[in-house]
Amino acid sequence: MQPVAFDAVDLKIIAILQADGRRSYSAIAEDLDLPASSVRYRVQRLIDSGFLQIVGIADPLAIGFEHLAMIGIRTQPATARAVCAALKELPETSYVIMTAGHYDVMAEVICRDVRHFSELMAERLQTIPGIVSTESFFALEVHKLAYGWGVGNVATAMAGGHVPVL
Repeated sequence: MQPVAFDAVDLKIIAILQADGRRSYSAIAEDLDLPASSVRYRVQRLIDSGFLQIVGIADPLAIGFEHLAMIGIRTQPATARAVCAALKELPETSYVIMTAGHYDVMAEVICRDVRHFSELMAERLQTIPGIVSTESFFALEVHKLAYGWGVGNVATAMAGGHVPVL
C-alpha cells in the first residue's frame, strides 16, 4: 500500500461516501464546492491506495447464506500475521483481524450451509500453518451492519468539524 497524504477534503469525501456510496461525483463536488474531476481523482487515488472501497453491503443471512460465524483463533508464537495473510485469501472470510487478548486472530466467515462450514473448518482453515486452535461463534440474527465509522458524520464533515487523522 502506497502512503497517501490525507487532507480535510479527502476525509469529507469519505464521510459522504460512507453515508451514501452511490452518491455521484458531481453531487459530492457540488456539496464541497469542487470540480467533479477533482472528486473523481481523489476517490480513485483513495481506492488505488487501498484506503477506500466502495461496495454494497447485504445481510448474508437474509440473502440465502445460512452460516455467518466469528472464529476466534489461537496461533503459535510469531505466526499471527502469516495466519491473517492466509485467512484473507479464503473467499469465505469477510473480516480478518489480529487481536490482543484471548485470541490472536478473529475472522468472520460466511458459508452457504453446515456442510460448507464443516469443509472450510476441517479441510482448509484448521490446516493453515500456525493455527493452534479455533472457537466458532455463530450469528443467529444480524441487528446492525454499518460501516459509517471513522471520519464522523456528513454534517460534521461538511461543517469543517474535527476530523481524525488517518
